[in-house]
Amino acid sequence: MTAVRGWLDAMDTRIDERKSATRAAWALGDYHRFAKATVWDLGPVLVEACGISAGQRVLDVAAGTGNTAIRAALAGAEVVAADLTPENFEAGRREAAAHGVHIEWVEADVEALPFGDGEFDVVTSSFGALFAPHHQTVADEMLRVCRPGGTVGMLNFTPEGLISDFFGALAPYMPSPPPDASPPPLWGSEEHVRTLFGDRAAVTFRRDTYDEVAADPRAYVDLFRDTFGPVVATYAALADDPQLAALDHDLLEFATRADQGEPHGPSRYTYEYLVVVARKLVGT
Repeated sequence: MTAVRGWLDAMDTRIDERKSATRAAWALGDYHRFAKATVWDLGPVLVEACGISAGQRVLDVAAGTGNTAIRAALAGAEVVAADLTPENFEAGRREAAAHGVHIEWVEADVEALPFGDGEFDVVTSSFGALFAPHHQTVADEMLRVCRPGGTVGMLNFTPEGLISDFFGALAPYMPSPPPDASPPPLWGSEEHVRTLFGDRAAVTFRRDTYDEVAADPRAYVDLFRDTFGPVVATYAALADDPQLAALDHDLLEFATRADQGEPHGPSRYTYEYLVVVARKLVGT
């Protein structure tokens, strides 16, 4: 029994260390600047898909700086924005104030949400919860804190879309994920999401695309290198390593190959995403 207890304690320590490393990576760079240049305009898409309205209590998980949370508050909802990385909150508060809304900001891990069962009418995540390693745990937690008859809504990159090409260029230079982790783009698979929610929710899907724009492929790589925490962390880790040049080459090659803009115009990158709307069944 002592040996088992020791093994469990060691596992807990490794999990805590991974969470700390993840939080530290996402705190690097300038996530608000990154979000404004990429996914910011998609917050209203999720708010509309979930039918968020005045009087509802909404939890936005892995909220970043509030691209969905702020839009939910603008719709009249009472909103809690939760994120593993509280370094995002200052920019989020400034943005919320600029829009004239108040949001409660809470440091929280989407795999262990510090909220009661059925506490929220709507639980959302916009390109955030998909980065947590344990998909089933994420689905269980989002459903747990949503009231019966309430809604869980997500925007997730699809595995068939450009995000897989991006991760393919970056992955060889990043630390290996936990052995039990699932790839983030799996959240964009209808079959995978149905399995995660099971018979606890009625789930509908819609696919769409959006564009990210930069002056040229070099500027697109620089945006990630300077503002997107995991990429900032990867560059920093390789600062004195010959692999740094290879990383930069591979990301620039990706950005050049994936560019769908006009030959002499700005670069354009089209990402496919899945809109997930899960209505939690009464009695679950």
